Amino acid sequence: MRLRALLDTDALGLKLLGGEDELDRTVRGVMTTDLRDPSRYLAGGELVLTGLAWRRDADDSEPFVRILVQAGVTALAAGEAELGDVPEDLVVACARHHLPLFAVHESVAFATITEHVVRQVSGERAGDLAAVVDRHRRMMTSGPAGGGPDVVLDLLGTDLDLRAWVLSPTGRLIAGSKAAGPALPAGTCARLAGEHLAATRTGRRGPHRAVLGATTYSLFPVRSTGRSPQHPRDVRETVLSDWLLAVEADAGDWPEERLDLLYGVTQLIAVERDRRDAARTVRRRLAQEVLELVQTGAAPAEIAARLRVAAPVLLPGLGTAPHWQVVVARVDWDGGEIEGGPVAQALLEEVLVDPAAGPEHSGRIAVAHTGDEAIALVPLPAVSTEHDGSQAGVLADALLESVRDPLTAGLDGDGRLTLGVSAAVHSAEGLRGALEEARHARRVAAARPGRVCAAGHQELASHVLLLPFVPDDVRRAFTARLLDPLRDYDRRHRAELIPTLEAFLDCDGSWTRCAGRLHLHVNTLRYRVGRIEQLTSRDLSRLEDKLDFFLALRMS
Repeated sequence: MRLRALLDTDALGLKLLGGEDELDRTVRGVMTTDLRDPSRYLAGGELVLTGLAWRRDADDSEPFVRILVQAGVTALAAGEAELGDVPEDLVVACARHHLPLFAVHESVAFATITEHVVRQVSGERAGDLAAVVDRHRRMMTSGPAGGGPDVVLDLLGTDLDLRAWVLSPTGRLIAGSKAAGPALPAGTCARLAGEHLAATRTGRRGPHRAVLGATTYSLFPVRSTGRSPQHPRDVRETVLSDWLLAVEADAGDWPEERLDLLYGVTQLIAVERDRRDAARTVRRRLAQEVLELVQTGAAPAEIAARLRVAAPVLLPGLGTAPHWQVVVARVDWDGGEIEGGPVAQALLEEVLVDPAAGPEHSGRIAVAHTGDEAIALVPLPAVSTEHDGSQAGVLADALLESVRDPLTAGLDGDGRLTLGVSAAVHSAEGLRGALEEARHARRVAAARPGRVCAAGHQELASHVLLLPFVPDDVRRAFTARLLDPLRDYDRRHRAELIPTLEAFLDCDGSWTRCAGRLHLHVNTLRYRVGRIEQLTSRDLSRLEDKLDFFLALRMS
């Protein structure tokens, strides 16, 4: 439909403020937003509706309009309910960029305009299916009370008999329809996320087909619209943060109308993602403020005051300031042309969500980013003491256990995710040390093989701390001198000397325990250890030689 037709529809209450010569532009969709930068949700051709909540002063209008124009938006409609008349600076900015601008009378709901546009646009191409899209639109544009993605998925189940789920890139279940029955098992969610990320990295356009057992799924990227073709986005900027819609069906033989419907549903679900991202703004700002104070060496009293502000925001109802933990993440891509900080920030916000605590737990995480590094401030309201006296909280190994496989698929041979976790601290004085501790732990993780690695503060109390700073050529020479003779022998004789060495060191040189672990007779174990010593000219009864072997295995 054309803009002129919208202006001629009295029930929509639109008043033209600029762009008289552009009324023959075509409207292909509609979007409601109050984000300062909604470009990632725009495909081009939309009528954008806004309540102007993004505008704090007159300087905000120019960049907002410029972003819309770059994304290929057809026109902008601003509501009068919040500020009264549309600000003159917005009128001027739209005129400068030749973007048609409408004012929406305060008596007209955005949902009314959305309903009209969707009915007109969808009616031209999808017949009766447009009614389903229209119902979805009304649900999602009616505000938070609309029910979020669960309502949309329920409508897919009742109207089209489709079982569907919304998943995060790590395989966390975000929403599912009632018709879908019991929640998908965690293992299935992780595998679907991995399949989706792997397919996305190949550049293939969705939906992606995945077969698990006897069940076929079609995987739709929730933010597949991205930017307009004139402004492409590198897939690596969003692949580790985009949601996906998993539908239990094979979409390969679907008619174009049904595919259009499902893509419309993904746009609606993106509205919910938009709301959740907006809700993180305050927490991100708090984390950024604390981080800047810590890194600039501010007085502990100043940092403590900021933490007291953060505590009730992150943990409503908490009587006293909690303990805090710091988690540092870094995403590195080969070539270095992709900025890693925002990617790591979005990913860390996802990884730190505790599935057992539910989605509301994500509201407890404050994540900032600086350069290519993301830093999370994690409050621990009830910090227990483990048997070794250390305080429990986020554990490095557990952090990535369930998400390592999908994320490895998303990093796809040219990216790495490394994380470091600090011990818990209970005061502002300890926060700077916690930050440095988490950064050192991340460097330890970076020294390990694999696309996804993490290390915790427990590992910083030993010589392992030194490993990240050993030059690569020194490592190669050191490990080759000690381990290559054993590897060559294993290759020729299948003697398993390397596994025997690892088990012997893990058992602290105990012959009995090591033999039991390997299911060997002690005499067989003694023969293997003797062969190791003979091939390497080392003595495994000496502490220095044990340590050398331990370091060589860690660096190999």
